[in-house]
Amino acid sequence: MEHISLDPHRKAAAESCPAPVFSDAPGDDELALALARTRRVAIVGASPNPSRTSYQIAVWLMEHTPYELYLVNPAAAGEEILGHGFYDSLSDLPVKVDMVDVFRRSEHTPAIASEAVAANAKAVWLQLGISHPEAMASARAAGLLAVQNRCIKVEYRRLADRITSFRAL
Repeated sequence: MEHISLDPHRKAAAESCPAPVFSDAPGDDELALALARTRRVAIVGASPNPSRTSYQIAVWLMEHTPYELYLVNPAAAGEEILGHGFYDSLSDLPVKVDMVDVFRRSEHTPAIASEAVAANAKAVWLQLGISHPEAMASARAAGLLAVQNRCIKVEYRRLADRITSFRAL
């Protein structure tokens, strides 16, 4: 069997990404209920580049969930993903979103959490490898569900049966 090793840059990135811990998200039932009640999701930091994780997750969400998706990235003006254009900020969205899914570096998350609160979102979700305890505490204090260092696709797939059950209620 051939041993395959990561190139040094990918290996360093993989090693710097902390594994999710229990405190990064609420319990499974609360998480599944939130995902079941969500109708509209803004993906902050979505990229029109197919090799980026944010692009791949956006496409997966478009193809496998009932969510209305809104892509937020001021650098992607004029671009689109499967017919979905990009907005400059959460305040530019034409609708109120339930969840803000974040693909930005940790240092950007306090401002994004504040924008999510101002936009009356119900949840802010920091993707796998992104965490900021103070930003999450601020979001929780404002009444938002706060999730960090978790992949929405992984959690959605893992909790699919529970999500379906909650939607049926």
